[in-house]
Amino acid sequence: MQYWNPAYECMQREEMERVQTARLIDTVKRIYHNVPFYREKMQKKSIEPGDINSLQDIKKLPFTYKQDLRYTYPYGLFAAPLSEIVRIHASSGTTGKQTVVGYTRKDIDTWAEVTARTLTAAGADRNSFIQVAYGYGLFTGGLGIHYGAERVGASVIPISGGNTKRQIQIMKDFGTTLLACTPSYAMYMAEEMDELGIKKEELRLKAGVFGAEPWSDQMRNEIEERLGILAIDIYGLSEIIGPGVANECKCRCGLHIQEDHFIPEIIDPVTEEVLPHGSEGEIVFSTVTKEGLPLLRYRTRDISSLNYEKCECGRTTVRMSKVSGRTDDMLIIRGVNVFPTQIESVLLEFGEIAPHYLLIVDRIDNLDILEVWVEVNQAMFSDQIKRIEDIEKKIRKAIEITLGLSAKVKLVEPKTIERSEGKSKRVIDKRKKC
Repeated sequence: MQYWNPAYECMQREEMERVQTARLIDTVKRIYHNVPFYREKMQKKSIEPGDINSLQDIKKLPFTYKQDLRYTYPYGLFAAPLSEIVRIHASSGTTGKQTVVGYTRKDIDTWAEVTARTLTAAGADRNSFIQVAYGYGLFTGGLGIHYGAERVGASVIPISGGNTKRQIQIMKDFGTTLLACTPSYAMYMAEEMDELGIKKEELRLKAGVFGAEPWSDQMRNEIEERLGILAIDIYGLSEIIGPGVANECKCRCGLHIQEDHFIPEIIDPVTEEVLPHGSEGEIVFSTVTKEGLPLLRYRTRDISSLNYEKCECGRTTVRMSKVSGRTDDMLIIRGVNVFPTQIESVLLEFGEIAPHYLLIVDRIDNLDILEVWVEVNQAMFSDQIKRIEDIEKKIRKAIEITLGLSAKVKLVEPKTIERSEGKSKRVIDKRKKC
């Protein structure tokens, strides 16, 4: 097996917990003395740094919420002087102020370390050509993967997002061996390749690292088949560091968390109680090596579970299950909790349709209505109306069996649903406008 840093990736559990405890204690002291917002939060809970002496004491610490970063905008949660901040990134501000994150030189070094582990787990090495099609700029995706690729010693192709035809041409001409982008953009590339008449055999692609949005195993299978690659799921969020928080290995039985840097917990999203190992709930992270923006018990809103058993790959780091959805993306339709990825899994069981869909939720006469638009492939579109009606009926039944919820299914012609070079928009909830 291929490791970047086996000393930490394969560390025994007892030693890992000693490392985590020492780093947690140091981080809590630094935050308490350098961040007034956190100090006030801890004092309200009657907690001082001296109360944190073990890993179990993490439960005593207050949670951090996304709105805390917006409340203290832009630099109120920074624990290092601004003179030591060498990089500033920010996440989308579509629901309010942007959440601003800052990195010291040591933080940038840590970021390169964890993304190097991510890429190595996908098979990258000094002979790799890595095409980074995540966006560069305030978004952390592009530069985060870029740092890891350079740390590994690979040849980096920093193309960023957009201009899909050029992406494909460069992939072919430059001999790209590993692609980094969102899974929905990988599917879009595969679609464009078909239109350009470029076959997967003409490429040197071996693997892809895909993240930044939830995606199903069915979509993974589709990407692998159409691009002829090994598709690896990666996980990160800008508030914690960016890409590099966790990644699958080639065994693909959970994402290895770089837990010498990030301590995970699973909580009940309603009660905020810590759940037993193996339970599904909201994953929470505490950063224990970051200097610029260290966070305590940050609520990610992502739904996952943790597995502490040793992986077949030899890594001993805890694995999080593939994110199944978000507590804030979750739709409640007639009392049923629905995640878009659940419907995606159903749709991708049908070979006659394309992997592009849109969920439209509305409220008519005080009743929630779910409509699922899904594109058919070109051959299916030119088929008989009776055939299309039969497929709609089968999809409707499959959704009802899976979710216990009736839905209207509408098959639409190819290219009806808007494409995205970043995160795809999967849901239109008209009830919010009611």
